[in-house]
Amino acid sequence: MKLQEFLSSKPLFYKKFDPTRMPKAYELIKPYLKTPALIHIVGTNGKGTTGRFLASILKEAGFKVGHYTSPHILEFRERIWIDGEDASPQQLEAAHERLQKLLPREVLRSLSYFEYTTFLAILAFEGLDFAVMEAGLGGEYDATSVFENILTLVTPIDFDHKEFLGESIEAIATTKLKAVQKEALLAPQKHPEVEKVAKKLGIAYEIVNVPKGYEELVASEGLAPFFAVNLALAEAGAKRLGVREDVRKALHYRLRGRAQRVGNVILDVGHNPLAARALSRIIDKETILVYNTYEDKDYRAILEIFKPKIKEVQILPVKNDRIVARELLEKTLTDLQIPYREFSAIKKDHNYLVFGSFSVVEEFLKRCGQNFMNI
Repeated sequence: MKLQEFLSSKPLFYKKFDPTRMPKAYELIKPYLKTPALIHIVGTNGKGTTGRFLASILKEAGFKVGHYTSPHILEFRERIWIDGEDASPQQLEAAHERLQKLLPREVLRSLSYFEYTTFLAILAFEGLDFAVMEAGLGGEYDATSVFENILTLVTPIDFDHKEFLGESIEAIATTKLKAVQKEALLAPQKHPEVEKVAKKLGIAYEIVNVPKGYEELVASEGLAPFFAVNLALAEAGAKRLGVREDVRKALHYRLRGRAQRVGNVILDVGHNPLAARALSRIIDKETILVYNTYEDKDYRAILEIFKPKIKEVQILPVKNDRIVARELLEKTLTDLQIPYREFSAIKKDHNYLVFGSFSVVEEFLKRCGQNFMNI
């Protein structure tokens, strides 16, 4: 069975999570793996961008580097980046064929989509010097946490995935920081509880400060100022690995859909209040928000954050079992007195922010033609 057919047989999300499944599978496959030096990325927002910046810095320094990120927007191979390019279909099929031979059939069947693709990435990264592994929604029990790593980078931690991670910042930070194996570099944190948890867990850590002028540096390359935090954390990670390289080179390697400007449109896969607050600082009051959301997200808080900065909301229909019921979203918009209607098309005389999840950005790109598909 080919890779895409095999993956399509697995649900993207499991309502019940078994934390023992990935470690048990890893013990079976571990003797056959030759993993590069791994750097682990955990946190709430900015994991993908931070990981890509770090992988790019290491690549520019002459190392062979892989970067595993998730989810993807248009093509699965976006998740597995090798030396500056998304993995080729041939590389992925080769890793898939090998993985099918290494694990028993019942284990292959039991692994979740994310667990299977994590193993796939590890096999694809064999022969590289470094691999940057981005955690999914968790930390301690995340599929990426079973592998030995040499360093953990922690992006800003905030509320998200409460049903899995906990209702408080302390609970969320505890789950994420328990993934640290050796030492950690922490981005500046909004919540003081994060550092308190790091101390309570006895983690060897350092808070990374953003150097003066970094906001201007990323802005000069067409990026939002808040990417300065991601760049500073990635640079600190590279230095901890003994690598010093001009960070401006890393800014030319970008992930699709991260505060990405295309003409009069900003595309962002964010889906929580932390992302909304960051984006609200870079849009003007006449922006149209093209939006939809998963039902488990704090969409009322998100819309309250955007309300002073947007002209209206245009709801983008998305076919996904996790998308909130249309009547609930419309009721919230009505309660907040935010004008809304259904999205139809982009007009040249308006500014737009497409936001809400990877699924929203994916649907927008599929609807709006080749100009956006090639970004």
